[in-house]
Amino acid sequence: MTVYFIGAGPGDPELLTKKAERLIGECPVCLFAGSLVPVEVVACAPDGARVLDTAVMTLDQTHAEIVAAHENGQDVARVHSGDPSLYGAIAEQIRRLKADGIDYQIIPGVPAYAAAAAALGQELTVPEIGQSIVLTRVSMKSTSMPAGETLENFARTGTTLAIHLGIRNLREIERQLVPFYGADCPVIVAYRVGWPDQQFIRGTLSDIREKVRAEKITRTALILVGPVLNEVQDFRDSALYDPTIPHVLRPKVATNTA
Repeated sequence: MTVYFIGAGPGDPELLTKKAERLIGECPVCLFAGSLVPVEVVACAPDGARVLDTAVMTLDQTHAEIVAAHENGQDVARVHSGDPSLYGAIAEQIRRLKADGIDYQIIPGVPAYAAAAAALGQELTVPEIGQSIVLTRVSMKSTSMPAGETLENFARTGTTLAIHLGIRNLREIERQLVPFYGADCPVIVAYRVGWPDQQFIRGTLSDIREKVRAEKITRTALILVGPVLNEVQDFRDSALYDPTIPHVLRPKVATNTA
């Protein structure tokens, strides 16, 4: 048998990859993170499948389900939100699978920051404004961050930040980022991206906290920060399609100088 760590995307069942949907539909055991993955995502599980919401389960309990499936020769769809390689808490699960000699595969999914950018209708890498994205989080009730991986250190680059698990820590985020980005730097809080009640709150580092408080948002939100989020921007075109800049698939376009 095989355990498939499946990225379900941020919430919209139509953002499942064809491979993810096929595997969920084939596995007789399905364990899904119900606090972040809507039941509609696993509705394609086969009739009679053992489908369990792991939101109330411990690591020991979920692993016991996998071991039982292994003993019965049953494949397992282990469904996570977004892409399982990013804050999917799969590393500790994989460690146990390796110790028990259980095969596994990882099926990538659409990450929340990509779905948010799509819903906002914008690119996150704008020429000469922002060409990098830092995916990070803040420490609250979760495990501590490694030394050096601080918001302040990332802020020194001035790049676009996609901050996970930080919606209850906006005051501290503001304190650390304002000295580098400025109080007027645009911020977008993306709430429950891909769900029917998704919401996007636009603001700046100086006012986003009050706007989020007014909407009573306390969880399941991604915080995007950076100059690329400005709604009106003056930037140069990318060199990708510039007729004066040839590349291996496109020779230089001749210009009429007459």
